Amino acid sequence: MSSAGLTEDPACDVLAHIAKCQQSVARSPVVKVPIATLVADDSPRAAGEDNDHVKALAESERAYPPIMVHRRTMRVIDGGHRLRAAQLRGHTHIAVRFFDGEQEDAFVLSVVSNADHGMPLSRADRLAAVNRILGFYPEWSDRAIASVTGLSARKVAEMRRDRTGAHGDSVVRVGMDGRVRPVNRAQGRELAGELIKANPEASLRQIAKAAGISPATVADVRNRLRQGYDPVPVTLRKETVRREQEAHKPAGGSVARRRTRSLDELTPIFDALCKDPSLRFSETGRIVLRLFDSCAAVTRERSRILDNVPAHCREQVAELLLGYAEIWQNLAMELSEGQRVVSHQAI
Repeated sequence: MSSAGLTEDPACDVLAHIAKCQQSVARSPVVKVPIATLVADDSPRAAGEDNDHVKALAESERAYPPIMVHRRTMRVIDGGHRLRAAQLRGHTHIAVRFFDGEQEDAFVLSVVSNADHGMPLSRADRLAAVNRILGFYPEWSDRAIASVTGLSARKVAEMRRDRTGAHGDSVVRVGMDGRVRPVNRAQGRELAGELIKANPEASLRQIAKAAGISPATVADVRNRLRQGYDPVPVTLRKETVRREQEAHKPAGGSVARRRTRSLDELTPIFDALCKDPSLRFSETGRIVLRLFDSCAAVTRERSRILDNVPAHCREQVAELLLGYAEIWQNLAMELSEGQRVVSHQAI
């Protein structure tokens, strides 16, 4: 894509970029172009032009402004009604201002122009425009696309999820203020990790710009990789998963969250297991009981652990706790599923 687009310069302000395209058209000289050379098949209006509006324009004595045309393809960007009105009048030529940018930008200009003047686009046309722009510029923020199409940012976000799923179609978003931000911090860190591995000599600023995160975060990712850690802390990965789950909850629905049970509630269960001969007198059973005893000790010493774990170790300890918690949770689910299978077979 040429410099007219955003893909080569993701830090470009979206609205400033559109304004720049509009200014390039405004500076283009008005020329008379044979109507037969123009193409009018890429309008954002799915139903085409309104016949009554075309007739009203054709019968009017007003002088209408030049239409906007994409020079490379000769497609009409703005002015479809005026073009058809000129044809009804029997004209063979029409006044044109050319746009010399990319086809993707030509479509964006078409949507913006129809929102600014003339007959507004229908809601169906605006929804279709959102889908096309998401395909052209997945890095544009929801608010930026909403400003172009006249829909809400919330609706754009919903359509993006329907189109691409939870992980989205781009690691970064370009906001209306021109700033690049990661879709989520975990994705930004993962991309930074891949870039560092591919080019270890790249500067922090280079990686930060490509990944849409701060140089300080890139430095942390680099340090974690050197120490053999995952570029994304377990706590952050957990947060990302939780947010994705929240984003996919049905409207008005809720996900039941199990109450955390106290040590007093769990102790009787543990005591009962300790008395079970099948656990007490088997090697595997004794391992399980020792693990549960360790968990109880951690619970009893919770306050002391929080107060005394050294600051430089806290993140690593937290990662281990969450990692082992995942293992325990998966084991619990497997045991539970196994019990259901056994019960079903017994029936």
